[in-house]
Amino acid sequence: MTIRVSAAQRRARLMARHRLSAPAATVTEAAESVVALHATDPVTVYLSAWARTQAAGTVAVDEALFETRGIVRMLGMRRTMFVVPAPLLPVVQRACTDDVARRLRRQLERDLGNGGIGGADVAGWLRDTEAGVLRALAARGSATGAQLSADEPRLRTQLVYVPDKSYGGAANITSRVLVLLAAEGHMIRGHRRGGWSSGQFEWFPAQAWLADPDGAGGADGAGLDAAAARTELARRWLLAFGPAPVSDLQWWGGWTAAQTRAALAALPVREADLDGQPAILLAGDEDFGDRAGPAAALLPALDPTPMGWQSRGWFLGPHGGALFDRTGNIGPTVWWAGRVVGGWAQRASGEVAWRALEDVGAEASAAIAAHAARLESWLGAARVTPRFRTPLERELSA
Repeated sequence: MTIRVSAAQRRARLMARHRLSAPAATVTEAAESVVALHATDPVTVYLSAWARTQAAGTVAVDEALFETRGIVRMLGMRRTMFVVPAPLLPVVQRACTDDVARRLRRQLERDLGNGGIGGADVAGWLRDTEAGVLRALAARGSATGAQLSADEPRLRTQLVYVPDKSYGGAANITSRVLVLLAAEGHMIRGHRRGGWSSGQFEWFPAQAWLADPDGAGGADGAGLDAAAARTELARRWLLAFGPAPVSDLQWWGGWTAAQTRAALAALPVREADLDGQPAILLAGDEDFGDRAGPAAALLPALDPTPMGWQSRGWFLGPHGGALFDRTGNIGPTVWWAGRVVGGWAQRASGEVAWRALEDVGAEASAAIAAHAARLESWLGAARVTPRFRTPLERELSA
């Protein structure tokens, strides 16, 4: 029997399960509430954690990332950077990242061959270069890309890209090789270099990083196959983001239709009707008693909540044009009672400026203003600019 679920019920569940109306106790718990935190923009990790704890400072996030290692940075769904709870790392690796790594290797081998690198055995040349990188990394214990390219000069091999364009030219293969090795599970992005908005990190051997006694020791995925991993990841996504259309899960996971169907076939799911749109949810998860009162939230650019679905009309309304860039990246958003009602930005003065894109009423305005003031106080002297700028964010930050 199909269960009917209203948009209001979905919004209440979103606020409760994503810890936007009831704060999480820890950074790791905040990440678990949305399966994983987006990390393409390093600032997002810190702001997303704060939004779900209302207490965690940058030190708490750093402790979870670099000391206890309860969360780990990795390439995951849709070839996107995420910070995942450590026990989930092997699941994401098998469910998503292994496929991403195979594509990255094919593309790099093709480009090397087209560039005349590696002679008759491009694959062998690349493997030998990678072995040199891993030996250098093991000898150092940790290293930057520059240090590894000094130890393994083949990382400085150059390929020429789009030579007929002004933005084209020659570039070293360093980052492509290191990202590939990380995607295959050999290396981990460890301690950051610079402040909490920095995108520069030291590389560590994966086994050494994950063997930390307080972290993810043993999280190597031994015995876990890709099909089982996709099923487990789908289960977690449905708990956090369901009920939802199957197409949303396929998009979020970066899977094929066949992979998505197989993952769901191994789960106890039932059909749902979302105001006329077919959807699914986990059997036994039909309780929509989440009745959190109206609450405000200020989420950062690329936050995992708005990026958790492909079909967003039920919480985004008509505001996409102001809040997304041209390639589908969402900017900072203002939420009220489970809906996006506006956007925010930080000005050079440190002020957190926000604007409602619809009439939200006096109660909501007061709550949002108070929330913005708390965020402004938390940011203090820090200044954050999203990596991907959106129309409203640019306007508000001016």
